[in-house]
Amino acid sequence: MSLNYTSYISQVSELLALDSPANPEFALIIPGMIDYAEQRIYRELDLLQTVVRNSTNSTTLNSRNAAIPNTFVTVQSINVITPAGTLPDNGTRVPLQPVSRDFVDYAWPNISSAGVPNCFAMVDQWNIIVGPAANGAYRMEVIGTIRPAPLSVSNTTTFLTEHLPDLFVAASMVYGSGWQKNFGSQADDPGQSVSWENQYKTLIASAGLEEVRKKFEAQAWASRSPSPIASPNR
Repeated sequence: MSLNYTSYISQVSELLALDSPANPEFALIIPGMIDYAEQRIYRELDLLQTVVRNSTNSTTLNSRNAAIPNTFVTVQSINVITPAGTLPDNGTRVPLQPVSRDFVDYAWPNISSAGVPNCFAMVDQWNIIVGPAANGAYRMEVIGTIRPAPLSVSNTTTFLTEHLPDLFVAASMVYGSGWQKNFGSQADDPGQSVSWENQYKTLIASAGLEEVRKKFEAQAWASRSPSPIASPNR
């Protein structure tokens, strides 16, 4: 069953055995609990839902430096669009090969050989260098992952609450158990946090399998669950 913000708060407060979802001390830790659960799941699961395309940035004439949108957490691939100044669907995509900064420095030590870039290297989180240096303002199509808007009073549902509610609740309960100090030998319920951590690990394993199926990265590069009998070569 999918959740929304209200039903999520109600369910977690019930599992934590609170007197009311409106418990003022509980209300103080809700944003941190949501953040803990979401960040952990997004980092541990390569969710197809978090992959986006962005073509707002361009290369600069006679420069190898380029910026990518600061909404990206990880970059999966980059295309430059030819001819220069053309939008992706109206031009030709030229995939850039990811390489090291050392390779770009060695292969194109200056901008004298400017042309259509064919590779890129990450400089920091949101800046790259391309090789060769661009001989025009080529639109870049960046494909990568972002962090979706978090669950909140104003954003009442997310992909996690609608499609992975059990995992989201389990991660929240690990945080909530810590808030209640239900861990360690002197806690009222020293096994609570450990139990929810184990439940979380069980659930994320099945969620991870489903994600590779979505991307046709399961057995034999198919979208089906692994078969206990058939074992085709990859």
